[in-house]
Amino acid sequence: MAVSSRPRRSVLYMPGSNARALEKGRSLSADGLILDIEDAVAPDSKTLAREQIVTALDEGGYGAREIQVRVNGLNTPWGYDDVVAIAKSRADAILLPKVESAETIRHVAAILQAEGAHENMRIWCMMETPLAMLNAREIAGAHPLLGGFVMGTSDLAKDLNCAHTRDRLPMITSLGLCMLAARAYDLAILDGVHLDLSDDDGFAHACQQGREMGFDGKTLIHPKTIDAANRAFAPAEGEIAWARKIIAAHEEASAKGQGVVVVDGKLIENLHVITAQRLVALAESIEAMGAD
Repeated sequence: MAVSSRPRRSVLYMPGSNARALEKGRSLSADGLILDIEDAVAPDSKTLAREQIVTALDEGGYGAREIQVRVNGLNTPWGYDDVVAIAKSRADAILLPKVESAETIRHVAAILQAEGAHENMRIWCMMETPLAMLNAREIAGAHPLLGGFVMGTSDLAKDLNCAHTRDRLPMITSLGLCMLAARAYDLAILDGVHLDLSDDDGFAHACQQGREMGFDGKTLIHPKTIDAANRAFAPAEGEIAWARKIIAAHEEASAKGQGVVVVDGKLIENLHVITAQRLVALAESIEAMGAD
């Protein structure tokens, strides 16, 4: 499935050390799961978390959900063993924490290839430090196995010594740099988490802002936010109808040798059609996931 058409509206972090959470993930309506061996797992539980994740993936049952596994950094006592274990698993992707250079991606790619990772496994990057923001373009173009970025806004705010404001203005430059790099290299990109689980209005605002900025979806820390994220990042019925209308009109015009067409008073060119086709493909993928 193309990067742009795979649903990633809601991607939930789940600690790999919690066997009940790994089981629950099979029934949640999230588009994707990040099974975590890093921040959400205490040092004395990391080996157990790794083993439980590999076992859960071998057992399957996650349907069409995209499964990423966030490993520990290669500079930690667990990182290399994490990467080797997940390379041999049925995960869709390895998510690397605190990526700051292209060399990290190339190193992990070499491990995946040496360990015989399946051909569809991808590398994703946590973008969560000032240096990562400055090197976003280099990281995005590091290797063909790269699949996308996940914004780590909590760590980023800590390093920037900035406030978590409603409109996230202190982080707008960072979010924009990563968005530019991701789209320049045809990568997916997920927005960071919203920490206040009691702030439903603030969460809805963050989702709306994220979608307006171009993010494919939002990372989540609690299942109760899944449905709201799914609604926020899904194409609305009116958008889908309009997309199909302009696709049909443009096809009819093209058959007559015309490069542009006016639909309901709006000039439609090929660039509008490409956007419409992407939106329809996403809507159809979401519908297919719901039917599974």
